[in-house]
Amino acid sequence: MKTFGIVSCNTHVNFTNYGSALQSWALCRSVENLGYVAKLVDYCPKMMEERDILNPMKHMWDTDADSRRNLELSMPAIRVNYHKFDTFYNRRFIKTKKTYFCKNFNEIIKDEQIDGFVCGSDTIFCIDEWNGFEDAYFAEYPCMKNGYAVSYAASFGDAHFNDETYAILNQKLKNFKALGIRENKMIPYVKEHTNLPVFRTIDPTLLLEAKDYEEITAPRIEKEKYLLLYARRYNKKMFDYAERVASQNGWKVVDISLRAENADRHRMAYDAGIEEFMSLVKNCEFMVTNSFHGIIFATQFRRPYVAFSRESGDSKIAELLALFGLSDRLLVNGDEAYKTDVDYDAVHSRISDARIDSLNFLKMELDNCK
Repeated sequence: MKTFGIVSCNTHVNFTNYGSALQSWALCRSVENLGYVAKLVDYCPKMMEERDILNPMKHMWDTDADSRRNLELSMPAIRVNYHKFDTFYNRRFIKTKKTYFCKNFNEIIKDEQIDGFVCGSDTIFCIDEWNGFEDAYFAEYPCMKNGYAVSYAASFGDAHFNDETYAILNQKLKNFKALGIRENKMIPYVKEHTNLPVFRTIDPTLLLEAKDYEEITAPRIEKEKYLLLYARRYNKKMFDYAERVASQNGWKVVDISLRAENADRHRMAYDAGIEEFMSLVKNCEFMVTNSFHGIIFATQFRRPYVAFSRESGDSKIAELLALFGLSDRLLVNGDEAYKTDVDYDAVHSRISDARIDSLNFLKMELDNCK
């Protein structure tokens, strides 16, 4: 039975990310369901080698005094959250025996007996996010480019290329045997500049159904009815909207964000682990978010929600909602009219069709590893 190394952004980040953990878990599970062994590669990208997830202040994106003060107030929750994530990664995955960096990545074949690599999902192709082309994500290490490497649901995010970086991209894409890409935006370009199989593939969290997540979903946490506010970046209009809707319906607000100043009126939940996060989504009355994977799991669990745009995430969120047929869920000002009822049977029928096509492509990628 062949073993595939799953290469993505996971533990070596500035802040933990529910989406990163869940897409990796779902991709591993999907590879296993197709009859292969999936091994999560504990890889530290070059730009993360000097970073400390328990001391994120130095490298946080927001540099204003208010954001930094809220981060300081959130540090106790950040520490709890980190240890829960660490437990999840160690308990729920088959992982490589050690951490790999640029200096030792080529030892992985000998160390781990890996037959091929699957790079994805998440924004691994976004050069803005990684300060350039991250070698492991583009299968640039000799053991990858001279072996067998494919991508599954790799995302370019809102990356900005110029003539120089397009030329580099064209060369690096040749490292792969096939390319599964998450959003349509770059697919015409990739098809034009490669001779590879290229296919739009859905995020791996959509390859599974809601019932498949039961084993990593905690029992109901909140006894009262609540609105779940899950913010990947601060957006005042989104926060004001969430409070207004919660007040109108007599719900409390459960808040997963770094806005610790909200603790006087919200139940702050940044300390939630993966299992608790899943429970909070599954059991909320309503969700307000600007998270790509927040949208996915609200949809998986058939919860009503609205989404707000987010810097560096607009295109992927817009494409995801279009896939679901729920583009009207995306709000800009927070005062738009929207429908709270959703025909989730129709939504899940669309997902099911896309799931079949994406699983067929992933199976082809894995089966072609000789």
